[in-house]
Amino acid sequence: MEDTNNPASETPYGQAESGTATAARRKLSERAAEVKEKVADFGRKAVDNFDESRKGTAGALDQTAAKLHSGGEQLSGAAHAAAHQISGVAHDAADKLQAAADYIRDTDVKRMGEDLRDIVKRYPGPALAAAAVLGFLVARGLRRD
Repeated sequence: MEDTNNPASETPYGQAESGTATAARRKLSERAAEVKEKVADFGRKAVDNFDESRKGTAGALDQTAAKLHSGGEQLSGAAHAAAHQISGVAHDAADKLQAAADYIRDTDVKRMGEDLRDIVKRYPGPALAAAAVLGFLVARGLRRD
């Protein structure tokens, strides 16, 4: 151990050290301890700041995930409703095609003519337009052959 009353002490290498050198070494040792404490304090503050930012980041990610789940549910519900509507339209079209197939299968040509006459009497404008479109399509089909 060092003798503080003795102005000349020995260094670890066995050489005599003056009082000024001892004071300088002590001062340097104190400075090193202060720097070490400041670095440790800075490290603690950095860890604390990082922990706080981690919490905020995790909270923002939680909120984003919740919004995505909510949006996904809404989209799923909308898609389900749209799919239900499309399915309904497809079933309606299939039912009408089935009814047309049954009508053609079960009705003779004479009865079809009578039904056509009744439709033209009931709906003359649309019937005339349908006849024009049908005539155009038949003429076009005949020209291709």
